[in-house]
Amino acid sequence: MTRSVSEREAREVAEAAREAEWRLPSFGRELFLGSFRLDLIHPQPRPDPEQAAKGERFLARLRAFLQEHVDPAEVERDAKLGEEAIDGLKELGALGMKVPEEYGGLGLSQVDYNRALALANSWHASLGALLSAHQSIGVAEPLWLFGTEEQKRAWLPKVARTHISAFLLTEPDVGSDPARLASTATPTPDGAGYRIDGRKLWATNGAIADVAVVMARVPASEGHPGGITAFIVPYDSEGIAVEHRNAFMGLRGIENSVTRFDEVFVPRENVIGREGQGLKIALTTLNTGRLALPAICAGIAAWATKTAREWAAERVQWGRPIGRHDAVAQKLAAMAAGTFGLQAMVDVCSRLADDAQHDIRIEAAIAKLYASELAWRIVDDLVQIRGGRGYETAASLAARGERPVPAEQALRDMRINRIFEGSSEIMRLLIAREAVDQHLRVAGDLLDGDVALRDKAGAVLGAGAFYSRWLPRLLVGEGQKPRAYAEFGALAEHLRFAERASRRLARCTAYGIGRWQARLEHRQTWLGRIVDIGAELFAIAAAVVHADALRSEHPERADEVTELADLFCRQARRRAAALFAQLWSNDDDRGYRLALETLDGRFAWLEAGVMDPSQAATARGATTSSSSTR
Repeated sequence: MTRSVSEREAREVAEAAREAEWRLPSFGRELFLGSFRLDLIHPQPRPDPEQAAKGERFLARLRAFLQEHVDPAEVERDAKLGEEAIDGLKELGALGMKVPEEYGGLGLSQVDYNRALALANSWHASLGALLSAHQSIGVAEPLWLFGTEEQKRAWLPKVARTHISAFLLTEPDVGSDPARLASTATPTPDGAGYRIDGRKLWATNGAIADVAVVMARVPASEGHPGGITAFIVPYDSEGIAVEHRNAFMGLRGIENSVTRFDEVFVPRENVIGREGQGLKIALTTLNTGRLALPAICAGIAAWATKTAREWAAERVQWGRPIGRHDAVAQKLAAMAAGTFGLQAMVDVCSRLADDAQHDIRIEAAIAKLYASELAWRIVDDLVQIRGGRGYETAASLAARGERPVPAEQALRDMRINRIFEGSSEIMRLLIAREAVDQHLRVAGDLLDGDVALRDKAGAVLGAGAFYSRWLPRLLVGEGQKPRAYAEFGALAEHLRFAERASRRLARCTAYGIGRWQARLEHRQTWLGRIVDIGAELFAIAAAVVHADALRSEHPERADEVTELADLFCRQARRRAAALFAQLWSNDDDRGYRLALETLDGRFAWLEAGVMDPSQAATARGATTSSSSTR
């Protein structure tokens, strides 16, 4: 049964779940406030040599295992990762890459964990999905962050070696609006634990999981504050049924389920954190866990660039390789530069995560949003460059004697990344909320349409004091000095642009807040542009910082690195400039009015002359249900 909640209640639940305090510095937060704090990401933290060597050794073993024991074509054909593959990953220790050695894991750095995900995912995307869901959002990460020592010693050795884990939050009627969560965890009368009832949808690894983190709502009662709570639930518990293994356009080997809970008993010692802390645990876990997805995207972008380069050099049309024709050459250049930018963003964020001296919630969210969108365009360009061979399946290519390049498979696999762990639209709203956090702190009552006029008087003084100091600082900065950031050589101009644009972005944000006030939350497309501009500026900064590190570590590549970073930054600057223009010159109001009329059916005549294949089964009286109890 779906819970009915008001818009205000939904906002309050989401607000209560976010991390309210900024205890550590954040480059992303400062960027949106018009303060370009490059010192927060440069120089990059240096990896520990012994830790890096350990990572290299594991990556070599993982590469050898995949080549010898996992056939990606077989996974795609059978739509399943075989037992040999999964057992081999367990034996290799791949399930415990992020689990500290003291708990039976490998204790890899975030940098090397992300490199391993990119490597495995390039072999077959279902491997990346299995490993990232298991470690980035499964039992290990929330338990490491919020679990008791007893819970860690009981469960981390298992999920590091033998137990596949899953994360169960989404429900058939609950996606990005957790206030509607209907699954319940009712305390037992004897106080020994809880009984979970509910139905969970799209649980990655859910069809083969041994243990899961399950989010359920505890009813408030005497001794129980209640609220959405996180539980460790062994999958062999009585009352758990895997009703369906979901199938998708891509990720054909993914074990994704619809799972039902009927009176499933969970002992009280299996509560992670406290009652009512479940959503906060989920969001905090994702702050770092989200880095897995951009790492995967960067890996696929690198593979797509390699594959496009090889084909563009080999395929001859009109007397020359197609890569030497300008139309294709421009795509190749954008793919190479974009791949460099994605790798830079992932590397900068990963090193910040390992350093643990920064709040990276904005940076990780931007990396997820930016990488999933840009990598999609890169893979789409690969398909376009390969033409008919890009659209043809690898199996079909192999059957007629050609190299089985899975370009169309990569496009299908890549598409989910713009939806996984928060769709692009939701990510923009989440980032926008963090971007305006300081404004809400100083002028929240002024912006709240539900606050009485007499209660706003006190907020005027506080807001006035803040803006009288803050706004003048947005007028001048390092970006206006011709020699600023000179230590970055030819790339310095891009940092000067980013600094100037950061202040401009902050001014635009302040103007939008003043213009729309409480109605700003409904200007989602406008807020999305604010976020996208910030993402481009962060990408520019990351690219320059990453290039500086690479030139130091690999001086023989200095010219190549500079050329890649320069083109990427120039293209990012053009995108940012276009977004700035669209802030104040757009068709948003007309588009919204037309959308409402479309919803009301005013333009239904456009839909005449077509048939809806989804109605075919209903017309024949067929059923679509399936069930299997595990």
